[in-house]
Amino acid sequence: MNRSILIVICDFLLISLLAFSTVDINQVASPTAARGLKLDMDNTPQTNQASGRQDLGDVMRLALEDERKNRDALSGELSKTRNSLSQQQALLNQREQQLGTFQQQLRTREEQAARLQAQQTNLLGQMADAQTHIQNLNQQLHASTVETVITKEERAAMEAEARQQLEKAKALSRQLASLEKSNQLITAQREQLANQLQLTEAEKRAATAQLAQMSDEVNAQRQENAKLAEGVKSLASKSSELVQEIRENRALAPNTIFNQFTTNRVMASFSASRNGFFGTDSTKTKQTETILATDGTNTFAVCHVQDTPLRLGDPGTQWEELTGTLARGASVFSIDSLSFYLLDPRIVLMPVSSGAARELGAKVYHLSNDPFKFQDAVLVGAREGYYGECKFEIDLTAPQYLKMDHNSLKGLFGKFNPSSGDLVFSKTGELLGVMANSTYCVMLHHFEAAATFRFGPGARNQQTAETLSALYSTVAGLPYKLQ
Repeated sequence: MNRSILIVICDFLLISLLAFSTVDINQVASPTAARGLKLDMDNTPQTNQASGRQDLGDVMRLALEDERKNRDALSGELSKTRNSLSQQQALLNQREQQLGTFQQQLRTREEQAARLQAQQTNLLGQMADAQTHIQNLNQQLHASTVETVITKEERAAMEAEARQQLEKAKALSRQLASLEKSNQLITAQREQLANQLQLTEAEKRAATAQLAQMSDEVNAQRQENAKLAEGVKSLASKSSELVQEIRENRALAPNTIFNQFTTNRVMASFSASRNGFFGTDSTKTKQTETILATDGTNTFAVCHVQDTPLRLGDPGTQWEELTGTLARGASVFSIDSLSFYLLDPRIVLMPVSSGAARELGAKVYHLSNDPFKFQDAVLVGAREGYYGECKFEIDLTAPQYLKMDHNSLKGLFGKFNPSSGDLVFSKTGELLGVMANSTYCVMLHHFEAAATFRFGPGARNQQTAETLSALYSTVAGLPYKLQ
């Protein structure tokens, strides 16, 4: 990671500290805090946070663009280096070919010099023999002249042979001179080839050293490019995480949240049958609009028990058959079972398979993993179609609930009368929970069930009366303000 990436990350950490330096939510849990402590958050810091995050996003994008430009420039330099390396390799191969040629020529010249040397030695021997023979002939001629014993013809023959031997000696002398010149020329050529061979070997060593150096530079460049690629990847990942964080922390308008609800709502229909008086059948039906929610693993449709034919009471009702459907547009799916939420059985959950969720085509809302991120929330009346924005307070005596501040109701649309069963969304569009009554909202953290009813004709074997009575006792055991 180079210096520019380190500077950007340091700026990212500094701006993050400044942008997220807000009121600590844990302060509400201090022993000296009042029960109804409110989380007052000024809108100006939120605006500053959004602006800070936007500036940070711009800085990260600019840094990422700079790193990409640097990477492209380094890639161009690497291409040039590779081309130069290829040229050097070709030059080295050419030098090696020239060196082989020079070595072959040098060996040829040495062989020629050896042959000429042998010829020169042979000629010197022949010339010595000729001179010796001339001397012998001269001596014989002199002896013949002195003694006047030989005839005139013998003397002429001896003189002719002497002249012939003399001419032969002169020819051998000329041939010897020519051989000496050839030998000198070959010696000069051999010295020249030896010098060229030394020069070529020096150039080869220099080219080999340069090739090794360039190979090291290419490897270093590759390592630097790999580091830059990792840095760019890390920066891109951090930029994506930052964009995702900004998106997750961006507050949506109540109109947007309500529009998403109306676009993605699912119609839940229920029917419950039992034997009435005098053997007659008694059937109750209910319909309500709800949404699909997920905890990251499972998907459920969520609503209040009052939106179903079931009632928590003592004694409970023994139902013979329970049926229900979830519908959106032309897609309809049967409800397999209905569960009662473990923390508050007034909230009921209907499991939805992944295939059914895809067929329904509705948005699957995520449960909020930070319900205290914003003090304001958006409340939507699923049955009557109203919605509005209001503040929720933390009640330390009811840690699984949020208390609605009725004095802070604002921006309400429709006939607004908050009541049990209303859906509560965070400002980022996540599902916070369901209103248990007109004041307290049950926060949904998971989908654990206190009890489950299977739908179909086998309901008579599930002892629904005893279960509904036991769940009613659970609700009756809650503090009065939560009932």
